[in-house]
Amino acid sequence: RMLSGYKPKSDIKDSYKILELEEGCSLDDVRSSYRNLAKKYHPDSSSGTADSTAFIKVEEAYRVVLNDLAAKQKSDPDEEEEDQFKSKSLQHRHYLSFEGVGIGTPSQREKQYMQFRVDRATEQVLQYRQQRLESLYAGSDLSRAKDVKQSKKVKITQAVERLVEDLIQESMAKGDFDNLSGKGKPLQKFSDSPHIDPMTHNLNRILIDNGYQPEWILLQKEIRETIELLRKSIVASRRKLGEPMTLSEQKQWGQICEQFAEDIRKLNKRVDNFNLVVPILSRQMVHFSTDKEILRARKTYEAVMKKVSDSDMKEDEGEEGKRFGWKSFLFKWLKL
Repeated sequence: RMLSGYKPKSDIKDSYKILELEEGCSLDDVRSSYRNLAKKYHPDSSSGTADSTAFIKVEEAYRVVLNDLAAKQKSDPDEEEEDQFKSKSLQHRHYLSFEGVGIGTPSQREKQYMQFRVDRATEQVLQYRQQRLESLYAGSDLSRAKDVKQSKKVKITQAVERLVEDLIQESMAKGDFDNLSGKGKPLQKFSDSPHIDPMTHNLNRILIDNGYQPEWILLQKEIRETIELLRKSIVASRRKLGEPMTLSEQKQWGQICEQFAEDIRKLNKRVDNFNLVVPILSRQMVHFSTDKEILRARKTYEAVMKKVSDSDMKEDEGEEGKRFGWKSFLFKWLKL
């Protein structure tokens, strides 16, 4: 209605009657009467006499009376009172919510009320902390004992720091630091890659120098060592059996293969755990196949047996050469 240029139809006398006032009343009387009527007829007041039509009439009458008072005060040279009429906005919601805090539009008053609650909560926290500290330090003897212990700790740490500093100064005076490698050169704070954080690089370098290894590297090393032991053990077990194997040895070989398959299954679980913690996707490992590992063990066994047979044949040939060596020597002598 304010923006559309709406003008109320009621005249000034009716407006005063609606506000239950008489002409010539003060501005405070007009405001107090409007507040009471707003609380009585406002639709959001949750009162038994709430009436939107009556509230609209009260609001129109309030505006007419304000304009009338402002027109009467134009002849007054005091400009401050004139600014009061123009700047004051409707304040009926001020008394219906937000504990009566703030001025302006509902959104502005809500922000002011939130700040008011924050300030009030801060004051309550400060009061609680103050009371807690007073209760903690109520016993003067206990507080003094704590202070003494704390001061002793500070003195000890300061003494150790002074001792270390004295030792460093003494070593520098003796010239122990003159032959250090890299003396006079700038410290290499950054790595080759400029995109790596220097603090992270230095921490990683310190950890590596002191033998620290990430979890995934230890798991990878453990998996490789375990599979090598399993391969060597199954080849050694096969070498203990005869060639060709008897029925009992075949049963024994079957049990060895079953145990080997169970060990491979447990090892594959470790591989799964390794794939979960490895940071690089290309470093992930695949499962070990039981059939492929057994086939590999057979090929290794055959290669070992072939080497053994070749070495035995060479030893036999050497013994035969030693046995018939005098005959060849005799033939050579006869030819000469």
